[in-house]
Amino acid sequence: MASGLAQQQSRLKKLIALGREQGYLTYAEVNDHLPDDISDPEQIEDIISMINDMGILVQESAPESDDLMAEGDSTDELAAEEAAAVLVAVENETGRTTDPVRMYMREMGTVDLLTREGEIEIAKRIEEGIRDVLEAAAGMPGVVGRTLEAYAATQEEEGKLEDLLIGFLDPAEHVEPAAQVVPGETKDGDDEQPDTGPDAELAAERMATLKKQNDKTLRAIKKHGRDSPQVTKELAALGQAFQFFKFVPKHYDSVVSAVRDPHQEIRKLERQVMTLCVRQSKMDRKTFLQSFAGNE
Repeated sequence: MASGLAQQQSRLKKLIALGREQGYLTYAEVNDHLPDDISDPEQIEDIISMINDMGILVQESAPESDDLMAEGDSTDELAAEEAAAVLVAVENETGRTTDPVRMYMREMGTVDLLTREGEIEIAKRIEEGIRDVLEAAAGMPGVVGRTLEAYAATQEEEGKLEDLLIGFLDPAEHVEPAAQVVPGETKDGDDEQPDTGPDAELAAERMATLKKQNDKTLRAIKKHGRDSPQVTKELAALGQAFQFFKFVPKHYDSVVSAVRDPHQEIRKLERQVMTLCVRQSKMDRKTFLQSFAGNE
């Protein structure tokens, strides 16, 4: 058992030493160096998270050379210390099996099957989450403007509203209870498919409201500045007008990217700052984290 633990520590030590030398690790490198008995996705995610916390970027492929910053040499002792910390954290999760089938069977018995009411509740919570995302995204420059342009394109001769909208996310809307069907009972016209597309008139009305509020918000920004109380009020109203549209996945993803991409860029820059301070300037990592928080 002790030799197995030492072997695991050795492999993790090599992995972290490689990461500190390169300044990054790829997912393939992490997978190649992990001990064979670590196969639980949660365990792997925990290890990757800890590696990221050490300032080692884990990503799909090697970054461009311009993105890499000069790295100081790390000692084997430091790498071994960090590897031991990772290993101990993983091993401390007592009772965890690494057999995927056993994990599934174990978890299956602890989760109740969803009732119809449970399904409705989950659907409502998902829609609430989507509305929150849209409300936040409305404040990002260009998001609402691009949406209005996309809507205008659907009104052209070759355009279709279904290319942009699925429907609406009104909180008043509810999921209809499952229909009770008597076996053998049929209705005339069952072969006809009902029109399930978005209501064109309602879409036009709401897009007009959105455009009006967007124009009002842009005027307020130009007059008072983006950080003014007046603009804060108008942005809140814009978010309220934007959050009830149910967009097709392609457009929704573009909206989410407007929030996610800047955040990821900020995280990348923060890691570069930590690299400069901790590795090149030899600042104590704990001191850096304490002083950096709140001063970004």
